[in-house]
Amino acid sequence: MQRRHDLDWVRILAFALLVPYHVGMYYVSWDFHVKSAELVPALEPLMVLSAPWRLALLFLVSGVATAHLLAKRPQGFLPQRSWRLLLPLLFGMYVVVPPQAYFELVEKVPGGYSASYLGFMADYLKGGDLHCMAPGDCVDAPTWNHLWFIAYLWLYTAVLWGARLLPLAWRDNIAGVVRKACSGQGILWWPMLVLVATRVLVYPHAPSSHDLVEDAYNHLQYGLVFAIGYLLASADGVWETLRRYRHRMLLLAIASYVLMLALFFAFDGVDPIPSRWMSLIWTFWGMMEWAAMSAILGYARSWNPKDSPLLRYLTAAVFPFYILHQTVIVVLAHSLKPLHIAPVQEGPLLIGVTFALCLLGYEVIRRVPLLRPLFGLKREATPRPVPGAPPATG
Repeated sequence: MQRRHDLDWVRILAFALLVPYHVGMYYVSWDFHVKSAELVPALEPLMVLSAPWRLALLFLVSGVATAHLLAKRPQGFLPQRSWRLLLPLLFGMYVVVPPQAYFELVEKVPGGYSASYLGFMADYLKGGDLHCMAPGDCVDAPTWNHLWFIAYLWLYTAVLWGARLLPLAWRDNIAGVVRKACSGQGILWWPMLVLVATRVLVYPHAPSSHDLVEDAYNHLQYGLVFAIGYLLASADGVWETLRRYRHRMLLLAIASYVLMLALFFAFDGVDPIPSRWMSLIWTFWGMMEWAAMSAILGYARSWNPKDSPLLRYLTAAVFPFYILHQTVIVVLAHSLKPLHIAPVQEGPLLIGVTFALCLLGYEVIRRVPLLRPLFGLKREATPRPVPGAPPATG
């Protein structure tokens, strides 16, 4: 299988979108580790524009990448992937993420959190609940916060690897059913139908938790798109269908988004929305999720970018960037509070400085051999001498 440079760009841009999204979380009414003193609820419809599909798209692209990696190096695949995913996850949980929990306590504990960062880390390393603002609203340790994506990606990779233990006929039959269902225009509708059913039937009873064990809804949606990416990675007909119908899927995504927001705004926001209307809202959510993903993948296929030094640089930078970005946002946002900057100025400042610091962090990480594996980068290969070449001279 040839490398898909269009999907490299999709992955890069989807990860980049996390920065404005998580900066937006600082200003909207939804729960986040730190909150601005001046909330901007008007941002929430803009946040919903990417919420249904942003992470699902990353899991689908990861499924394609997993198929390429497994085809390239089947021997030792799972140990290698475990090293590349679990080591950064553990390092992130004990080094990168703790500042998020610390500043969350500083901002949310009534009367203030008096412990120094060293005192906080002493408690963090012990594990357990650090503080509970209310029953069920606790800051616990250790935590992976935004790094839950890595844990879920490793789980789906391990399940995929474990499926090799099934009889070959079973695996072929399962793959054949998926490929047949997604052939032709089936790729446009069957995944959408499953995502709608999952949102309508499962989400109300098992909402997103990111705790790995009790997270049925997320496992169903993300596991599905990961499997689709893996099984259809080399199915050129599927990708051509997405390219051919990209305009229609974009229009469907926009229509679903508008109808979903119209239904939300039709109610006063005080009383709960009746279940029959919520089911319709979640139907549009699931439709938008797959339609937006299909459109993005179709436009990327149509673009068909080539390899370039910029692409190779960003492809290597994106994983360390992802690991760093939310901690940078939380620390920056908390540090800027005493300046009382208006959100219209502070928000773009947070976005720009976060991008700059994360790229600066990558420049440091890639130059330090000890740090590279802690952020998911390969160790730099030692140049091998060319046989018969004369020795280098000073």
